[in-house]
Amino acid sequence: MSACILSSDAPEWREIAELDHRIVLATQAGLPLVPRPYDELARQLDAPAALIQQRVRAMLDDGRIRRIAAVPNHYKLGYLANGMSVWDVDDARVDALGERVGALDFVSHCYRRPRHPPEWPYNLFAMVHGHDRNEVEEQIQHIAALLGDACRAHEVLYSKRILKKTGMRLRAGD
Repeated sequence: MSACILSSDAPEWREIAELDHRIVLATQAGLPLVPRPYDELARQLDAPAALIQQRVRAMLDDGRIRRIAAVPNHYKLGYLANGMSVWDVDDARVDALGERVGALDFVSHCYRRPRHPPEWPYNLFAMVHGHDRNEVEEQIQHIAALLGDACRAHEVLYSKRILKKTGMRLRAGD
């Protein structure tokens, strides 16, 4: 039995690595906003759309790309109140409860973070968006009811200004 292993210095490997790099450069600010974005990338990169999709899937699978997702501007959609709710949840139950909180349709993201006692006892964070603060407060009460006696305390930190969020960016020469 023999195995064929593609050496990292083989020309084919270098071509794939170069294409992957070009795909990242072309998509790091987002996929083209057209009905068939991979066809547009194929045109830009002079490569078959099926190959572009295959390489993106490979980079997702091995973790070089973390995710592909829509990032709506919630302000333009009318959601003007934004509250990061922070919760002190029993460590033995935080993962299961965090999954339930994260599944709520009004929670845009939910994650566990380490506590920093005594100043910061919170270990569960859930971002809530609403049309106004009253709506956010109602949603916070829903989360509190869901967490029940597993929650010892919570706070809501409201946004004061919009911060532009971007991930790491590569330059063409990197």
